[in-house]
Amino acid sequence: MSEAEYIDLRSDTVTKPTPEMRLAMAEAEVGDDVFMDDPTVNALQARAAEMLGKEDALFVPSGTMGNLLALLIHCQRGDEIILGDQSHIYVNEAGGMAALGGIYPHPIKNQNDGTLALAEIRAAIQPEDAHRAMTRLICIENTHNACGGVPLSVAYTQQVGELAKENNLRLHIDGARIFNAAVALNVNVRELVAPADSVMFCLSKGLAAPVGSMLLGDRSFIARARRLRKMLGGGMRQVGVLAAAGLVALEKMIGRLAQDHARAKRMFELLSPIQKIKLDAEPASNMLYFDLTDEVKLDVNQITNEMKQRGVLVEAADVRRFRLVTHCWVSDADVERTAQALAEVLR
Repeated sequence: MSEAEYIDLRSDTVTKPTPEMRLAMAEAEVGDDVFMDDPTVNALQARAAEMLGKEDALFVPSGTMGNLLALLIHCQRGDEIILGDQSHIYVNEAGGMAALGGIYPHPIKNQNDGTLALAEIRAAIQPEDAHRAMTRLICIENTHNACGGVPLSVAYTQQVGELAKENNLRLHIDGARIFNAAVALNVNVRELVAPADSVMFCLSKGLAAPVGSMLLGDRSFIARARRLRKMLGGGMRQVGVLAAAGLVALEKMIGRLAQDHARAKRMFELLSPIQKIKLDAEPASNMLYFDLTDEVKLDVNQITNEMKQRGVLVEAADVRRFRLVTHCWVSDADVERTAQALAEVLR
């Protein structure tokens, strides 16, 4: 079976550029972005800033780099950040905050809905004490990947923003899938990020661009981020060939995210009768999680291999747990076929 014939549910990062993106990339007008004269990058940055209601934006190679840049700007070495114990920054970004920034993480428990309890955030803020690290930043994630792709509400984000201001702290949003959140909640994305001092979102997940993320904040923040991006090796020169796909992503791919959410819900419906798995709550966006029951004797690697033999690519989220992610290259028929394949494997 060729790669194109597989149904790939491992992540929405597996999305390939659309034909319109490929054409835009081939025809992109380019310059040297380190000199800030790549017109396509400049257009992408201006469009992203306008859409999210921030002063400025910076195109970066990855969401991990975007998050790291934000942390490096908001914090000095030895400073502390409050973030979730299941957050992508804490769990899945290779310890960059500590290794490269000397930043001390203060993880608190993510609730099932992806939020951090406001009382626990307050309790985690360090007092003025020479013995303690100095709290500088609060980080939240929207949608929250490890908590089932759940969107965090406008009201909650505003509450966290108010708490941060009351305590002279900054707020960063890891919004890798912030447009999924906006679509799921039926709100303007500006409302979801309004309280944040900085926000990162990915173009290369549900929006299907091949490479890149955006970091947003005020002009002085982005000026500092541009310098640090260069330090980290992220000055990419004639990168308009990639930014062109990002522009198409922002103009054409946001409106169709609801289809991915509907297909995740349909997958949930089709998998619900299977007795040998325990589904998490009905998906709120494009992610579905389930655990294997004790009846299942196959391990996750065996199930992954059996599914691949049936033309479906899946990836374990833990020793007895799977995550399935819908995206623009997963059709209604693919959802049906996936559910049938899983039922066969577990039978």
